[in-house]
Amino acid sequence: MESDEKLRALFTAAKTIAVIGIKDRESEDAFRIPQYLQRAGFRIRPVNPKLATVLGEHCVASLTEVEGPIDIVNLFRASEHVPGHVDEILRLDPLPKVVWMQLGIHHGPSAQRLRDAGIEVIQDRCIMVDHKRIFGARAGA
Repeated sequence: MESDEKLRALFTAAKTIAVIGIKDRESEDAFRIPQYLQRAGFRIRPVNPKLATVLGEHCVASLTEVEGPIDIVNLFRASEHVPGHVDEILRLDPLPKVVWMQLGIHHGPSAQRLRDAGIEVIQDRCIMVDHKRIFGARAGA
């Protein structure tokens, strides 16, 4: 998923982004990036067992508690936690189209498991940076 054409298609088709590891502090990337995405028109589904609400949305403790389909799962968790989240992701029905691991987050074996299940995987990239680059500042905060 390296080409801008593919990324544009992904963003255009996506409606709902589940954010695992979202934070409620405005100074944190795990808050600012989902906030940007929300302002760009995506429905954010926060996942963090330590929070009740964030960005005006009810926060759930685990991904499997998110109601309705998820287009993109955005991970803000350390690489060593990725395998546990993959198990959760693969239990979703329907499966998400994409799993996006933020800058600094990557896990080769987990990425392969997801790809084997038909899920597109993006690792070690910032979803906000790519969205802004493709759609420009008009698209969000």
